[in-house]
Amino acid sequence: MDQTDADVFDDPRLTDIGILFEATNGIQRKLEAIWSDHGISVLDFAALMRLSRSPGRRLRMTDLADQTQLSTSGVTRLVDRLERNGFARRVPDPADRRSSYAALTAAGATRVAKVLPEYLKVVDTWFYGSLTPEQCEAMIAGLRRIRDATFPEAGRVTD
Repeated sequence: MDQTDADVFDDPRLTDIGILFEATNGIQRKLEAIWSDHGISVLDFAALMRLSRSPGRRLRMTDLADQTQLSTSGVTRLVDRLERNGFARRVPDPADRRSSYAALTAAGATRVAKVLPEYLKVVDTWFYGSLTPEQCEAMIAGLRRIRDATFPEAGRVTD
């Protein structure tokens, strides 16, 4: 390995993006115990949050797949599990017989409502509590720009 090859490993961008990934993983580790205590997975929670924040508390299955970054078969399995647990149900699309919606049930809304206080406490402690309000605003604005450029379908519901 020559000097040029070694220099690529010292690129500060590797550190910067690594810190972003590590911070994300660190917060997710703090949240995993909460999800587990409430009998749901990170994917279950992501889907339930998407549904709870969507108009009519439902999303077309293809949109849920896009927003959770799952394949069509992956979102089908996820919604199957949510249906088995009573957290969601499939609703046929009256305008298009080939598609359907995943809709949040009352039990799903109740489960999310039970998780949110502990979830938000972790978010307050490890996300907002680690930065000044100005730092949070700047970071969120920057992350939103990156998200909108790289994963625009995610922002259709959450903002």
